[in-house]
Amino acid sequence: MKKAKNLLCLLLAICLTFSLVACGGNNKTDNSGNGTATNAKANSLKIGVILVGDETEGYTKAHMDGVKAAAEKLGIPSSNIIWKYKVPESSECSDAAQDLVAQGCKIVLSNSYGHQTYMATVAEEYPEVTFVAMTGDFASVSGLSNLKNAFTNVYESRYVSGVVAGLKLKELSENGTLTAEAHPENFDKDGNVKIGYVGAYPYAEVVSGYTAFYLGIKSVFPTVVMEVKYTNSWFDIDKEGAAAEGLIANGCVIIGQHADSTGAPAAVQKLQDSGKICYSVGYNIDMLETAPKAALTSATNNWEVYYEYAFQQMLDGKDVDTDWASGYNANAVGITKLGESVAEGTAEKVAEVEAALRDGSLHVFDTTTFTVGGKPVTTAPIDLSFMDYSGDQPKVIYQGETKEAVADGYFSESTLRSAPYFSLRIDGITEDAEAAQ
Repeated sequence: MKKAKNLLCLLLAICLTFSLVACGGNNKTDNSGNGTATNAKANSLKIGVILVGDETEGYTKAHMDGVKAAAEKLGIPSSNIIWKYKVPESSECSDAAQDLVAQGCKIVLSNSYGHQTYMATVAEEYPEVTFVAMTGDFASVSGLSNLKNAFTNVYESRYVSGVVAGLKLKELSENGTLTAEAHPENFDKDGNVKIGYVGAYPYAEVVSGYTAFYLGIKSVFPTVVMEVKYTNSWFDIDKEGAAAEGLIANGCVIIGQHADSTGAPAAVQKLQDSGKICYSVGYNIDMLETAPKAALTSATNNWEVYYEYAFQQMLDGKDVDTDWASGYNANAVGITKLGESVAEGTAEKVAEVEAALRDGSLHVFDTTTFTVGGKPVTTAPIDLSFMDYSGDQPKVIYQGETKEAVADGYFSESTLRSAPYFSLRIDGITEDAEAAQ
């Protein structure tokens, strides 16, 4: 009896040991259930990140947060991420990429458009390393299989942030706060309310974004015109603040932005405190700390979605898409917390619009909602070649096809490539011509 009892205990102990080994503790597993292999891959994957700014700049911070969150979710140690901060759009980017490869990075990321050409040069030298130029536009025509581009459909969240702004204009109009009689400076000669936008550069990325913002406003408050002022910089607190002040001086009530600092929201809050009717819609980050009463919301990106996808592909030994772009369908974009000054019913309307964008029943650039030169848009051929415009005559660097962007009644953005290519100047929007040169 005693022997039988001892034998039973021994068998139970052996079973328990095998059970613990099979469970692998808290090991994360891949799709095949091979937790040990997955952890080994995660522990060995080195990631290089080239950033145009640092955590003090909203756009870069959003990328940093995305990389960190994705790595943590996939079990990639933070020590495996090598950061290069404040890398200018120059040969310093090439130097940074070279150094990251030398340190063993198998995927190198850059977050600014101007880094792209330098990333391509290094990608050609190291075909075994994957290089991702975020917001870039020529990976698919470069002939380099290891050069990738990625962007979000942030124009969708800009449209939603425009809906938030439009509802505020509607409220101000309906409650008598904003009338042409009391505030003629806020209206044009045709009775349209003036709104403004602080843009970095007259690139398609910015044009696509401000057009989406404007169309979002018009979807709920049709009688608006918009003025765009360019700063010719992605990040310049003083210039962005001055641009916002100039737009408000011209009578603009809402100030949107595609620029990376808190300069514009801060200026709007200051002028609102002085008695001006003005509100801010920001970009990348929640601006409520900077403009607690003036900020309505911000259009934002959830970069974790892309980085998790790219890192998982690397762990699985699979190729990363040459062009990647997603929006509400993948929760890659959104808006930040609504401010206390938004109109009643804004949250409900936002949920409705976001659902329509998510299921594809709403298209931001529906061609029935805008005109160019007074005429409807029925065609928009997009030349996907990469051009050099620095000389007297444009020069083709990488030859691409010309494809039609208008189909089924809407301009299809970020489907022919990930980077935006909507550059139509629609009626109702004017640009600061001097700054746009």
